[in-house]
Amino acid sequence: MRCNSVFCKVKKGAAHLRIGLYLLIIASMIGCSKPRVPREYGYFRVFLPEHTYQATDNEGYPYRFEVSDFAQIHPVTQAGEKYWIDIVYPKLNAHIHCSYKPIQHNLGALSADAEEFVYNHSMKATSIPEQEYADDSERVYAVMYHLEGNTATPTQFYITDSTQHFFRGALYFNCIPNQDSLAPMIEYLREDITHLIETIRWTY
Repeated sequence: MRCNSVFCKVKKGAAHLRIGLYLLIIASMIGCSKPRVPREYGYFRVFLPEHTYQATDNEGYPYRFEVSDFAQIHPVTQAGEKYWIDIVYPKLNAHIHCSYKPIQHNLGALSADAEEFVYNHSMKATSIPEQEYADDSERVYAVMYHLEGNTATPTQFYITDSTQHFFRGALYFNCIPNQDSLAPMIEYLREDITHLIETIRWTY
């Protein structure tokens, strides 16, 4: 028996609505079951200015070199030590801690201590390649260590004339180490360290 009443038409419409809702729910469940693609991590872009330098103004020190215009030299007070400095980069939240020792027939011991400071980080470092530098005319001999991985210090180095002076430096960031996010700044500061090594001169 056909039903032409308004009630029957409303009932049929409600049934169609329920079927539509069921289909919509099923479609949404299928859509939600698709595997999610993980997004890559992104890092804030840091503005790195062009490298420009000026001579250090540290009269009375046994060394001088050219330092970045964007860095500050802070003398470091250390009991029993002289001529220690921090090269501070305020905008990069980083500093290069530099120590100085006069050589007193102990070049081997000073070199061994410098290497020990480097390889103390070997548990976190994935590799530690070395880069050597020599300038016989200025009596400047250096080794720079690149500590790859999430180490507390990504770069260390020492410079000597092999008879009187021993200068050591280590780069630090004032944050939890993450080499992926710090990589541009590390490369930038390594260039400054290379320039320091190339321009250092012994004053006496």
